[in-house]
Amino acid sequence: MPELPEAEVVARQLREHILGAIIKESWLGREDIVRQGLPSLPWYRGARIAGVERHGKSVALACERGGDTRYLVAELGMTGLLLFGPLRERYQKHTHLILTLDGGQVSDLRYWNPRRFGRLYLLDKPGLGQFVSRRFGCDPITVSREEFCALVRTRRGRLKPLLMHQQVIAGIGNIYANEILFRARLHPARQAHRVNEPALRRLYRVMQQVLAQAIKDGGSSVRDFFAPDGSEGRYKRRHLVYGKDGRRCPSGCGGTIRRLRGSDQRSSFYCPVCQRK
Repeated sequence: MPELPEAEVVARQLREHILGAIIKESWLGREDIVRQGLPSLPWYRGARIAGVERHGKSVALACERGGDTRYLVAELGMTGLLLFGPLRERYQKHTHLILTLDGGQVSDLRYWNPRRFGRLYLLDKPGLGQFVSRRFGCDPITVSREEFCALVRTRRGRLKPLLMHQQVIAGIGNIYANEILFRARLHPARQAHRVNEPALRRLYRVMQQVLAQAIKDGGSSVRDFFAPDGSEGRYKRRHLVYGKDGRRCPSGCGGTIRRLRGSDQRSSFYCPVCQRK
């Protein structure tokens, strides 16, 4: 958390509020939050924010200055947020970067990350290309059905870890993997290469539907997520299985949602009646 829908919500709000703004000043709270490109930070002063991109769970600001384009990439990690406007008191601490802006709809942009699982990267165009190709597989929103089905069909291993493997399918995390698999009626431990063609097509369709609805609802505010303007994501109200172990299955099958802890310590939530292995 945050996952693809939350990162997409962040990117869309930033496009609306800071596109075209000039970075007047930059304040860095701790240097170790920048994983790559720290010496280039002064370059961004005076640069114009010309674009906002999402790559997996990361958000990249495309900054232009003097005919050159460089990128400020923010990994959201488990607790990372990009915020503007009046801050709630709890966000005063653990703010690691503040960009003072001129010409946009907001006066500053802050990167907040208390657990520091996410990092910042200051990259040129080749550096961004390497960053994306090394870290991210296909995007589940834009991948074609044929490409997705072929990808899953040729992979060995369990289905849920595959959906969450960022170098294969970028952006899906534990929350949405659980919700997608329940709606697609597929067991999280099912072997990916043994899923038949109709089920693969169903999985693709459900994945697209869940992610699109989650983006429309502003993401899921579980624990710490808020959009840059401070609004909460409403998709949590649509969660059918995530965090609901011990409750009756919402499909009406009579089953009870179970919790299965994986080797990575992340829990799978599923219905043993609807999602037979």
